[in-house]
Amino acid sequence: MAEQNLQAKLKNLLKQEKVQLWNPPFTQEDDQPSAVHLQELAQHYAPLLGLSAEEVGGALESIRAQAVARGKGNRTFRETSVATLELLLPREAKKGSKTKTHLETRLDVPLQQLVDRIAEDFSLKHIKLILNGRTLQPDRRLDEQGVKNHSKVMVLKVSDAEQVSREEDEQKSQSQSLQRTQKGFQILSERDGSEDPETTPFLEIADQKGNPLKIPQDEKKALILAMGFHEKGRSLMKRRQFDSALCHLLQADQHFSRCGSAMLGSVDNYAVLQLDIVWCYRALEALSCLEDGRSRLQRAEDCFLRCYGEQQQRLLMIKGNTGREEVLFLRLYLLQSLLSFLEGNDRQARVLLAKVEDLYGRLVPDSEKMDQLLVLGFSEREARLGLRACGGDLQAAAVLISNRRQEREDQQQKERQRRRTRMEDVSRLVELGFSRTDAARALHRAQGDVDKASAILLDSSQTSPQDAVCPEKVEQLLYLGFQRAPAEAALRLSGGDVQSATQLLLDNQGVLSPDLLSPPSTSSSSSSPSSEEAGTSSTSPEDSQLVNEVLEDISRHEEDYLDLTLEDESQLISTLKTYLDRGPARSV
Repeated sequence: MAEQNLQAKLKNLLKQEKVQLWNPPFTQEDDQPSAVHLQELAQHYAPLLGLSAEEVGGALESIRAQAVARGKGNRTFRETSVATLELLLPREAKKGSKTKTHLETRLDVPLQQLVDRIAEDFSLKHIKLILNGRTLQPDRRLDEQGVKNHSKVMVLKVSDAEQVSREEDEQKSQSQSLQRTQKGFQILSERDGSEDPETTPFLEIADQKGNPLKIPQDEKKALILAMGFHEKGRSLMKRRQFDSALCHLLQADQHFSRCGSAMLGSVDNYAVLQLDIVWCYRALEALSCLEDGRSRLQRAEDCFLRCYGEQQQRLLMIKGNTGREEVLFLRLYLLQSLLSFLEGNDRQARVLLAKVEDLYGRLVPDSEKMDQLLVLGFSEREARLGLRACGGDLQAAAVLISNRRQEREDQQQKERQRRRTRMEDVSRLVELGFSRTDAARALHRAQGDVDKASAILLDSSQTSPQDAVCPEKVEQLLYLGFQRAPAEAALRLSGGDVQSATQLLLDNQGVLSPDLLSPPSTSSSSSSPSSEEAGTSSTSPEDSQLVNEVLEDISRHEEDYLDLTLEDESQLISTLKTYLDRGPARSV
């Protein structure tokens, strides 16, 4: 860290004074350094930085050597189209090699070719390559993915459970963590809650009070996938598997990008994800390589301001306090301070670190008060979050925790009652002669209104599928700009009524869930048992296993992401203070 800080300051000074170390008199014709001129320059800068001339001279030579190598790389690229990439290797690879961090390659080759070379040169079996926060795809060319001459690429080592050789373990491909996570949450994102949640779990997007939000199906699907990958990544972060965690977090980032900007600006999940990604960069010592760290932190800060308000007034109105969310700002300011230090801006790093220390002093709970709350039967998480929310007031924290428990129990009771009512309503419709599958779908479409659901089912039974989706009606919906599959499904569900089908499509932004796209089974008074079972046993055992796996990584506590122990933050604070206290604040 200190070396990066010094080099950043020197580069700023060199740029201000228009000094080019790769040219004479600092570099001779044979590309060797001119010791005399470098020594004079070091003596000139040493007093400005409060360091010895020897220390500054060593940093200047390192910068000069990098500039000369970069110049050679530029000439080679112009003459041969062979690019030079800067690699950031995993720690274990650095120890086993001669710290080789550059590799030459053409850019018109598939990424897999580069992956194979890196794996062989550095004895890394399973790796992914990251460029500016994006996972590069092995089957695409380097230049097609934005890789350029002198690009900085992070080499991420993933566990055998994350990625395996296509030839060796092709049969195990379905058991890979990323693929299984993707498939599991894909299944969940396609469930709309029309089936029995006891046998067919589904995910519901809720606000900070636990109330379900109505979101268009396509956006809901992207959001569930994004939040699912985020939860999996956070689970891996807790186990300190930062390589694998980063893979999942970057996947979450891709899915979040498919959500509307209005949605991203109204929830703090996206901001927390940006923090978690940069925290992984830090843990993997990759902040200097991945240049998107600063922009991610800015996106996080902007998102927090939109969600919580300038003075967190919106958060105060919703939750009654802001203490729990302040840990997010502590981590944000701490990462910003670290980046400022690495960029050579000591003054800004000190300002931000002072804000961090102020927050840290207020957010680290008193051990005696923690013990007293534990004796009262509260969990460690409840005690920690309660004390932060109440500014360390023990009695207020106990009352708050008790109230939160009661609120959560009331919410769960309401959900259980809602499920019971729904199953009773489905059974009432089944008694009228409709299949359980069609009854559940109709009730879901009618938003729980049994009479409306019954009318939908009767209309559907009186209209043949051929009449409902006749070409003329489909063409009318296509003319309005809807896609064929959703248009046909909407006509089936509305019994062939074009106006109702149009409204259904508009309500869902032209996208219907996969369950609704499939033609319904025929409903009659002699509904067969097999048709009724289709709704409850349509999920294969493999799908059920995938869903259960991903659900294990979803925290049952809605504020789990706020329960930071601050142990890692404390260590980083101490490290930054040590470096910044070595001398006066000097920003160049």
